[in-house]
Amino acid sequence: MSPLRSFIALAIALLPIAPASARTVYRCIRDGTVSLATAPEPGSQCFAKELDDDAAALPNLWGQMGVFHGTLYKREQDGRTVYSTRNLPGSTPVLGFTVATPPGSPAHAGLGKVGTPRMDAFPREFKAAAKKTGVDEAWLRAIAHAESYFDPRAASDKGARGVMQLMPETIADYGVKDPFDAKQSILAGAKLLKSLWTRYEGDRVLAAAAYNAGAGAVAQYNGVPPYVETREYVAKVQALHARYRKAMKLPPLPDQLAPAQ
Repeated sequence: MSPLRSFIALAIALLPIAPASARTVYRCIRDGTVSLATAPEPGSQCFAKELDDDAAALPNLWGQMGVFHGTLYKREQDGRTVYSTRNLPGSTPVLGFTVATPPGSPAHAGLGKVGTPRMDAFPREFKAAAKKTGVDEAWLRAIAHAESYFDPRAASDKGARGVMQLMPETIADYGVKDPFDAKQSILAGAKLLKSLWTRYEGDRVLAAAAYNAGAGAVAQYNGVPPYVETREYVAKVQALHARYRKAMKLPPLPDQLAPAQ
């Protein structure tokens, strides 16, 4: 049994509840860290995951973190015992564990190069799209920079069009009438990024990989696909995101989620 499956199996086994064929584990994100818990954590953004006890393989709930060590804690919450890998007030350590997640690499060529942030490009459009969708404007700008370097007439040999390099299916899904119109392109790109951010529960590495290679490829490889262009693209977006946050006088973010302690 893998370390990840062993940990989840152990966490489930510790629950004082009747036998069932499926259990719920919550993946909780706070301040750039991720934890697993048997109930939503106060102060964290948590996503419920149904786990089938009889499944041949359990899903990777951690993300791209390599090998790390953690501690399983227990505490009382709302009159019941809750188990979590985050050390919250009132927690008592139960046991230590080691998890080996699938290897990940920040890693699409795109049409833009890593360089000086361009805050002059479509400022009202980016601000409006970020406000409407709730997407981090710096991240939205980083994607646009990597995709087209803000060229509204950009076109790729794979069919992508406009500032956000929207593919034909995206153009259709989001009702874009003119993919070369910057306002329409930026808003549709922001909506797509929002859906990917939600799908991957705040993991921007996987969201960027899916924006570049498609969600199907991310699912197929259970992480960043092994395409050179995608790995290079993700690395570029990460670097650009940091630069745009700095240019916008926003605090830096960790490169990727880290396990909570």
